[in-house]
Amino acid sequence: MTSPELAEEVLDDLEVLRARDPRGLLPAVAGAGAQVRETARLTEEAGLERVAEGGRPRGLVIVARREGAVAASVLRALLGPTSPVTVDVVPGPDLPVWTGPTDITVVATRTGAGRYAVAPAYEAARRGVTLVGIGAEDAPLRAACSTARAPYVPLPRSRVRHTTLWSLLTPLLKLATDLGLVSAQTADLAAIADALDEVARECGPAQESFVNPAKTLALELLDALPVIAAEGPLAGAAATRVADQLETLAGLPVTTFRLPDQRVAARAVLSGPLAARDGDDDGFFRDRAEDSGRRLRLLTIRDTDGGDHDGHGEREPRSAAEAMHEVLSTAATANVPVSGLAEHGDPERHGRMCQLARQLAVADFSAVYLALALDQERALRA
Repeated sequence: MTSPELAEEVLDDLEVLRARDPRGLLPAVAGAGAQVRETARLTEEAGLERVAEGGRPRGLVIVARREGAVAASVLRALLGPTSPVTVDVVPGPDLPVWTGPTDITVVATRTGAGRYAVAPAYEAARRGVTLVGIGAEDAPLRAACSTARAPYVPLPRSRVRHTTLWSLLTPLLKLATDLGLVSAQTADLAAIADALDEVARECGPAQESFVNPAKTLALELLDALPVIAAEGPLAGAAATRVADQLETLAGLPVTTFRLPDQRVAARAVLSGPLAARDGDDDGFFRDRAEDSGRRLRLLTIRDTDGGDHDGHGEREPRSAAEAMHEVLSTAATANVPVSGLAEHGDPERHGRMCQLARQLAVADFSAVYLALALDQERALRA
């Protein structure tokens, strides 16, 4: 296991980081704000507003996997249970049997290739379903959309795998705005891009570990078994992304719990056999020579503006905020250390989507830093 001292040296050495990052993950993550702005321009040029001219659909069917599925989950959580339009996320290649001319199908994929992306596009066109495509600029999906005279958002080939979430989410937010499902203020792409830029300045490789929230989190997760507690549906969608990045990039097993639904399971895990024993020292500078393995660490993702979106009044406890308080109390009793995702600075000054953007950006930076500290990128290539 890499020691925190050695990991901190790696994270603060720009030359070592560059050598351990052959795919350029760090520059790609740092460019998330620019990615939003470029994709917003490409979405405008694609004429996505034509889709809204047909009026509000019965449902949105989003065909997506991995990052595209996370983007779709964010949109579904943002709309909430009171949405006048159903949002279904399917992996492809098959469309739901009920999909018809009153629906909109969006195929969202970084590559725009493969049967799971192309087959549903042709099937949507055959059924008379309004189609939207998002994918690489020269992909087979573009040809399918062209045949159906459907809008297509062409993503540059420069997009790096595992860092294209905002390229897929930006057109979905624009479509939801055009359809009147979310307000332009809620899905303010310029504000989201600015929030992502702000995190890039705070968490970039030039910022040393002791003032860098993403490097700090990476060091905290270095010898940890992360347990993510997400406050409500929107935070739950973010948790899916955070877990996938930590698992895929850093090879770290992650457990996620969406509150309030899974508060009982979360509390059981935090107070279970993997929790620190009485008298254990969880300090950063403890002597790890006696450690037998990884230790639980609670990672919280908050959505304090979630309000009634979490099913308030239907559960006990009645809100995600109350459930989070219970989980934090359990962690304190069980001596499990806690990290709050993107809770530095003044998170209250950001709206829900900007706060989500900050959380996802810090998590992306942390996952990449952790992978580079462990030299996971070069190990995978070897």
